[in-house]
Amino acid sequence: MPLLTITTSTDPPAKQSFLGGVADLYADVMDSETRFLTVNLRRSDREDLWLGRADPDEPIVLLEADIREGRPADQRRSFALAFMQTVRDEWGVPEPNMKVVFTEHEGAHLMGYDRVGGDWEP
Repeated sequence: MPLLTITTSTDPPAKQSFLGGVADLYADVMDSETRFLTVNLRRSDREDLWLGRADPDEPIVLLEADIREGRPADQRRSFALAFMQTVRDEWGVPEPNMKVVFTEHEGAHLMGYDRVGGDWEP
């Protein structure tokens, strides 16, 4: 039951299509399903975001991925790179202006109204 929060200083077109694409990408790379996934898009003014290496004249995109613990580092890295490639291709954001951060949680920390998450298994 992951929660992916995208914060950006750009106003992306076709938001629902993009969010659905991110959900599909996550499910594919992370060996998951989209039915328990949440993807949240937050718009922020450029002057409210700072990323040390970012070009100050270009938009910023940050992804905070709250996920169930247990996936190997190379799987997380594959998703991060695929997400950033998508953002670069679809929104034109330069690579130095993107960052992905994973926070891992015990399965029981991820809950829906009808279930409590369990441990992740490949």
